[in-house]
Amino acid sequence: MTLAPVLDRIDRDLDSALERLMALLRIPSISTDPAYDGEVARAADWLVEDLRSMGFDAQAHSTAGHPMVVGTAGTGAPHLLFYGHYDVQPVDPLSLWHRDPFDPAVEETDTGRVIRGRGAADDKGQLMTFVEACRAWIAVHGALPCKVTMFFEGEEESGSPSLVPWMKENPDAIRADLALICDTGLFDSETPAITTMLRGLLGEELTITGPRIDLHSGMYGGPARNPIRVLSRVLAALHDDQGRVTVPGFYDGVPEIPAEIRAQWDGLGFDADAFLGAVGLSQPAGEADRTALEMIWSRPTCEINGISGGYTGEGFKTVLPSKASAKISFRLVGTQDPHAIRKSFRRMVEEMLPPDCTASWHDHGASPASVMTTDDPAFETARRALSAEWPNLAAFIGSGGSIPVAGYIRSILGMESMLIGFGRDDDAIHSPNEKYHLSSFHRGARSWVRILDALAKG
Repeated sequence: MTLAPVLDRIDRDLDSALERLMALLRIPSISTDPAYDGEVARAADWLVEDLRSMGFDAQAHSTAGHPMVVGTAGTGAPHLLFYGHYDVQPVDPLSLWHRDPFDPAVEETDTGRVIRGRGAADDKGQLMTFVEACRAWIAVHGALPCKVTMFFEGEEESGSPSLVPWMKENPDAIRADLALICDTGLFDSETPAITTMLRGLLGEELTITGPRIDLHSGMYGGPARNPIRVLSRVLAALHDDQGRVTVPGFYDGVPEIPAEIRAQWDGLGFDADAFLGAVGLSQPAGEADRTALEMIWSRPTCEINGISGGYTGEGFKTVLPSKASAKISFRLVGTQDPHAIRKSFRRMVEEMLPPDCTASWHDHGASPASVMTTDDPAFETARRALSAEWPNLAAFIGSGGSIPVAGYIRSILGMESMLIGFGRDDDAIHSPNEKYHLSSFHRGARSWVRILDALAKG
């Protein structure tokens, strides 16, 4: 099949593609709020009908929560599974939006034309780049260059409670040779990327309890144990003077990045000073012997996300609290075991507790990192195809965040995932005034056309 006319079709059909995206963006598919359950189902039905209009055998599958949309078209190898999510974040605070978040529009900005609206970048705009690529292939050639299965989730923004059960019950509906995931971004506006490392995430909430009630600091200060002091000592002990995490066994399973990947990263010209300066900082604060990019993409972290205890309202109250709490997150890499780290961390805290204090725990998830096997020739094939669309060569990069579905696709379906997206760091996903650059939408669709062509040819 010829590539050029499919790319031309993407260009000629851009206005119609935008209209389709706008129609999907107008549906307030907020999965976290039961008041919008009907709208989430409406978004699923919209996608089913759109896929069917292109010739996909598609349907919405019921779950205990929101529907899974699955559609298949085409024949031949490889069989590709494309994952995206059609649910969106809540829009609060609404007062900070410059327009109705579900009345999307194309706006002119200092950096070019953008699509403004909730879900524009996360993930409806990204999802539709692939759908439009498939639409162009079918319109020009009558069929896709290989077999493609679409898999759209409606609960990603609410923790995906139905995802794993549904995948385990229906593996044959979505099993393929390779998965493609679009929930990622560009390295910069002119440099595309394939994300090959996703950090895992372990969340812990620790509460230290001392006296049975809050105490007057004048009467009890000194002889009484203060849980805030105990908690502060525990938290201060989590890192050494070089920024390394001190939890025993924490670095078990942490790999060094391969030389060829390090060379790609060095060639990206990442400006750590500008990165930190944009948020009012000037000095890296993590592991002393690591670059900022390494710390974000390939190194594990331990961060304190919140502390509470005692009186924190207006004015002053001289109290020794009965309890003090902290929320702590660990970003994980390589083959670090989140469950082993949880046990080690809790043991470390218990051993540090003085008399008259107890610790209680509330866990907030434990998912391992995902590292893609880039020695599969398909990864280099996709990187070359992606590079052909953009001014700069595509790079294999890491991600500081976590996308659990990549791990589930590997553990449940036995498949590797290729993460390619076209979002930008300033897209304000999860925030008011979310946007998606029109160039990301347009070139994203063209990029997928090139990747489909390259993967189908092998």
